Amino acid sequence: MKTVLIVEDTLSEQALIGNYLREAGYLVWTANEVKEALNRLAVQLPDVIITDLVMPGISGLEFCRMLRKKPETQKLPIIACTSKNQDIDRLWGLKQGINVYVTKPFTSKQLIQAVQSVTENHE
Repeated sequence: MKTVLIVEDTLSEQALIGNYLREAGYLVWTANEVKEALNRLAVQLPDVIITDLVMPGISGLEFCRMLRKKPETQKLPIIACTSKNQDIDRLWGLKQGINVYVTKPFTSKQLIQAVQSVTENHE
């Protein structure tokens, strides 16, 4: 079973994403902010991370840059799930190391396809 870490400060969004993933057969871990996610990653790595970009404290983009600098998380697939829907936001996110950029609102199909695309390419 593939494991997905969701980093999302809005609990309703976190629950929605988690429900979609669980229904599709994924094991889900959650973190309300980046520091909590980093603590989780220090113990065990998931197969993929889904992160919001706009969060208090450390942003999702900064989180992505942090992960790309560490050898153990450098190649970990990262999906941005965000309301930032401008082309420049998408380009900047991809430049920071995000593998797939999903904008809110999204369907369960869009989210699952994004996860499948990065886990299949990562194997």
